[in-house]
Amino acid sequence: MNGTMADAIGQSNRQRVLWLGLLAMPLLFPVALPGMASAVGAVCLLIACGVLIGRPAPLPGWLAKRRMNDRARMLLERMLGRAVNIIAVWGRPRLLPLSDRPARALNGVMLSVAGLSMMVPVPIISFDNVLPALAIVLISWGLRLRDGLMLLGGYLVTLAAVASVMLLWWGGASVAAELLSLMGLTADAKVPVLQL
Repeated sequence: MNGTMADAIGQSNRQRVLWLGLLAMPLLFPVALPGMASAVGAVCLLIACGVLIGRPAPLPGWLAKRRMNDRARMLLERMLGRAVNIIAVWGRPRLLPLSDRPARALNGVMLSVAGLSMMVPVPIISFDNVLPALAIVLISWGLRLRDGLMLLGGYLVTLAAVASVMLLWWGGASVAAELLSLMGLTADAKVPVLQL
């Protein structure tokens, strides 16, 4: 972690999914910084592309050359230590075919879908990123530890995250349409014409 971001993040997908899992962990609690979900979702898509093609996607130049300050490095080292202690209790290599090369496309697609569901803004609701973040954490750590059970959990949570985002948008659209109709502003309402 003493070099650039490219050095810290690493040049293998196994290293990068570790960082992705760490980045998504704060979003498991509905108190994250505004815009953080979009940033984590974008990083998730970049890493998912690397998983799909079987080699790490190149980092943008501005990010690759950036250096971490001492405070950020110490914070990340502490977070990594805590995360490893927590995940190590549950995670272990099992159901290995789900983390093998033939399953690469499935893992990349599921990671992409989780990242996209995190990036979709849902108005008013503050906990809409919890399910996508959990999906990213489970898939990332499942790939890192070759834990097929975690991967299966990540797939299920990804599907639940997509369903919840769709449900929140559908519910929001229904409420907005109802409010507009109560106010007489629906699309089929006739606009009054001034008589001269």
